[in-house]
Amino acid sequence: MLDALTVAVSVAALALAAWCGFAAYRDQPTKDWHFIGMAVVTLLALAQLVVGIVRLAGGERADEGTAIFVAYLIGALCAVPAAGFMSLAERSRWGSATVAAGAVVLAVLEVRLFDIWEG
Repeated sequence: MLDALTVAVSVAALALAAWCGFAAYRDQPTKDWHFIGMAVVTLLALAQLVVGIVRLAGGERADEGTAIFVAYLIGALCAVPAAGFMSLAERSRWGSATVAAGAVVLAVLEVRLFDIWEG
């Protein structure tokens, strides 16, 4: 895996979590700008998925197993979009809180992905 990409995804996810957490604190639902931020974080996670698959196809192996590595990559890709869709159903401060929680989950998944790859 590319360490710089893992750090970029983690930092972007934590920034999104802080931004949406602040919106929840201010009693605001998710807005269009939040969804743009979610799209950016999701694109970074998609880039990480592609890089991970290409590295695996190139012959490199994750230290803790390929199947679990791919499962974590897919989970990382789905964390923020799932929270975004749930925030559409809850158009209150709790929608923003849901996105903040999903972004924190993504940051934690990034740490685990790093551990799985590096061993």
